[in-house]
Amino acid sequence: MQRNTQTPQELKNLATRKPCKISVPITRGGLLDAVVVWFVLHLDDEHTLSTSPSEETCWEQAVYPVQGLLDYSRKPGDIVVLEVSCQDCYLRIQKISVSPSECRMDVERENTPALGNEAELCSALASLQTASKLDRVGCECVLESTEIALLNNVAYHECFKAAISKVLSSFSSNTELQSMDVDGSERNLGESQNKDSLQTSTDPFYILDVSEGFSILPIIAGKLGPVKAYSSVEKQQHQIALNIISEANHFPKETLEFWLSHLTDESSVLQRPKSDKLWSIIILDVIEASGLIQQEVMEKAAISRCLLHSGGKIFPQYVLMYGMLVESQSLLLESTVQGTEPTLGFNIAPFINQFKVPVRVYLDLSTLPCVPLSKPAELLRLDFMNPYLNSSTREIKVQICKSGQVTAIPFWYHIHLDEDTSLDTSDESSHWKQAAVVLDKPIPVKQGEELVLSIQHHKSNVSITVKE
Repeated sequence: MQRNTQTPQELKNLATRKPCKISVPITRGGLLDAVVVWFVLHLDDEHTLSTSPSEETCWEQAVYPVQGLLDYSRKPGDIVVLEVSCQDCYLRIQKISVSPSECRMDVERENTPALGNEAELCSALASLQTASKLDRVGCECVLESTEIALLNNVAYHECFKAAISKVLSSFSSNTELQSMDVDGSERNLGESQNKDSLQTSTDPFYILDVSEGFSILPIIAGKLGPVKAYSSVEKQQHQIALNIISEANHFPKETLEFWLSHLTDESSVLQRPKSDKLWSIIILDVIEASGLIQQEVMEKAAISRCLLHSGGKIFPQYVLMYGMLVESQSLLLESTVQGTEPTLGFNIAPFINQFKVPVRVYLDLSTLPCVPLSKPAELLRLDFMNPYLNSSTREIKVQICKSGQVTAIPFWYHIHLDEDTSLDTSDESSHWKQAAVVLDKPIPVKQGEELVLSIQHHKSNVSITVKE
C-alpha cells in the first residue's frame, strides 16, 4: 500500500475507503502463522526511513496473527491475498485468501457456523483485528498479547496445579484424621462430633484468585477437589469467556463464581468468602508481565495472611530476585542520548538525560544484545507468608567474570509457590519479560574484581545502585 502524505484529501479518503486487495507471493514453504507489517517513509525521492526488522531502527513492527484457514501450510508459488483497509485510521487486515499454486482457487476465510461450546470459545478468544465481528457470540473477548502468552505457558499452569493439589491434599488428610478422632468411651458425644466433622468435610475449600487480567487458575483449581473457586476478573467479556470455558470442560457451574459481584466495595477485594469462612488459598499476582514487582503487593499479602484458614497458603509463598552485570550498547543507546554526534552537533544530552527512565521494562534477555560480565546473583527475597524474613536494604558483592564495561543490571525472579515448586521468569517459554537498571555512566571492570551492589526495597519499588 502506498500513500502520499502531501495530499490531505488522500489521507482523508484513506480512513473511509473500501478495503483493497494486495497479492503477496509465497517464496518459501512453511506454515502461515502471521503477517508482519512495517513502513517506509519517503522524505523525498532520494531519502527514506524504514521500520523494517532488517534495519537498525527504534521502531517496532506490527504482527497480525492469521486464523481460521483450513490449511496453514504453504508452498513456494502460492499467492496470499490480503484485504487491507485503514478504517478509523487503523491498519486492518480483514480477510485473507490463499491461492494454491496447483489450482489458483481462492479459499477465503469465513466465519464458520457455531459448533457448540468449544467453537464459541475459540471465536470468543480470537477477536483480533484480523477477524470479522463475532455476531454469533454476542460480544468480543479481547485479550492482550501478554494474556495470550500466559494461556500458552504450560509450566505456569502445571506448577500452580501441583501446588494447589498439595494444599488441598493436606486439608483433606487433616479432615480425615479429625473425623477418626472419636473417643470410644464417650460414644454419644463422639457420634455427635463425628457427624459435625463429616459435615465439615463436605464444606468446599475456598480459593480466591486475584490475578491481574484473564486467568483460568480458578477452573484448574476446581478440577482438583471440593472447591469453591472465585475469580476476580473485572471485564464482562472475560467472565463470559470463562463461563464458556467452564461449560466446554464440563465444569460444574456452581463451582466458579466471580468475586467482584459479591462485593459492595470493589476497592477492597481481599475479604472473607463468608462471614464464618476463611480462604484455603489466595493467589496473588506479584510480578507484572513487564518484569516489575506489582504495586502494593506487600500490603495485599499482609491482608491475605489475616484471611487464611489455618494451614492455608498464599501463592506464591516467596519470590527471589536475581540479577547480573552486563555490557549492552543497545540498552545504553535506548536509555540516554550519547553525546552530540547523534543530534548533529546539538548539545541536548545534558538536558534530555535528566528525564531518562532508569529502568527498562519488557526486555527479552534471550535476544538482548549484551555481554554478561558476571554470573547471576540473588539480589532480594520477598516472603509473603513470613514477612519477618524480608529486608528493606541489602548489599551484595558480585564478582566480575569477564573484563568490560558495566552498562546495565538486568533482573528477573524465581517465583516459589512452595518449597518444591517454582517458576523462572527468565525462561524463554515464560510469558513474563525481564527488566534492567541502566547505569548513568558505564563502569570499567576487570576479571576477578568485585562490585558492591546496594539493593533497596520500598513499597514494591526496588532500586539497585553500584557502590563506589
